[in-house]
Amino acid sequence: MTRSLIDALDRVRGALLDTDGLVRAVASGRRKGARPRWRRVELRPVDLKAGRHLQVTAYDDTQAHTANHLVGDPATAAVADLLAEPFGNWHVETATETLQVRVTKKGEALVHGKARATPVEVDRDHDRDKERLLPPGDPVLVALGISDREGRVKPSRQAKYRQVEEFLRLLDVALRDALAQGHLRTPTTEDPLRIVDLGCGNAYLTFAAHRFLTEVRGLPVRLTGVDVKDQSRSHNAEVAQGLGIEADFVVGSISGVTLQRAPEVVLALHACDTATDEALARAVGWGAPVVLAAPCCHHDVAAQLRRSTAPAPYAMLTRHGILRERFADTLTDALRASLLRAEGYRVEVVQFVESRHTPRNTLLRAVRTGASADAAAREEYDALVGDWEIRPRLAELLEGQARGPA
Repeated sequence: MTRSLIDALDRVRGALLDTDGLVRAVASGRRKGARPRWRRVELRPVDLKAGRHLQVTAYDDTQAHTANHLVGDPATAAVADLLAEPFGNWHVETATETLQVRVTKKGEALVHGKARATPVEVDRDHDRDKERLLPPGDPVLVALGISDREGRVKPSRQAKYRQVEEFLRLLDVALRDALAQGHLRTPTTEDPLRIVDLGCGNAYLTFAAHRFLTEVRGLPVRLTGVDVKDQSRSHNAEVAQGLGIEADFVVGSISGVTLQRAPEVVLALHACDTATDEALARAVGWGAPVVLAAPCCHHDVAAQLRRSTAPAPYAMLTRHGILRERFADTLTDALRASLLRAEGYRVEVVQFVESRHTPRNTLLRAVRTGASADAAAREEYDALVGDWEIRPRLAELLEGQARGPA
């Protein structure tokens, strides 16, 4: 239902300040021609020794900033400041309903409210443990060997469990935002969301994503895992059968695999070197609305840097091997992000997992908005590759490649 933006935000304001009924709220996205101070903001009520507060966690491109505002004038002022920001979407959950507001290009508000079949209890515990998207005892984690039969994460698999959890958080945010902004269609049982995991290996992410999206988020999905090893296909098919999961596993290379229908979400975790470029190119070719890729190894650009002459005054960046390798990592992913933006994607480069767990902790999260490429950004890209005398593999793959539907 279309409403005036003022009326819609007043409804959001009322829900946010009702700390007896508020469960959580999320503000994200941006309105046409404007950008909010924060990339994403989450709100929830918490009970502290000093009384009930509204907890606000605001995310910029690198970290989270949390502040607690006492219910009353401080919380009212904090909510007013947030509602003044040009967020494109508000998602508010209360004990009795779910409210979604999306701001259109014309500045109007699409409002959708849905009553809960059964009221939920509000958790205001300030010291609660970090919410687990998949609890350690989940059958999928046990089947994958991450947890033991008693539902405890194995000591040797703690890093893998953190990796799965963080990936699911990033996937959840990407899908919520894409659905709220209309960049991704709402899936149905008859036409589920099509997701492909390129280079799936033993399909940790494939199975975890399926379990989380279907059981926790209630989204109908059809998942496909692709890997070059037939052993992986056989193993994954056996695990899927044991769990009662309907998923497809295909033997093939990232660049050569053929799917019956183009996927809408493309995942690629730690595809080595130019395999990440192949995954990104396939996603663009399919016209996939959502892409999440965690690169691993950047040998291609690093090798080109060894052969090229660094532009003045940046020779010191490539003089030492270890610095050249790290610079190649940054340069490669910056160019990948630039190329995806030129293809109509909104791109974020975020931390995947903490660096103490793995040095390969960068993730490219892209949502296809269809926005036209910015001429100044293209000139900046051309100047960068020209000055450094490099040729990104992704650029080569995209040249002349057929594109999916606009």
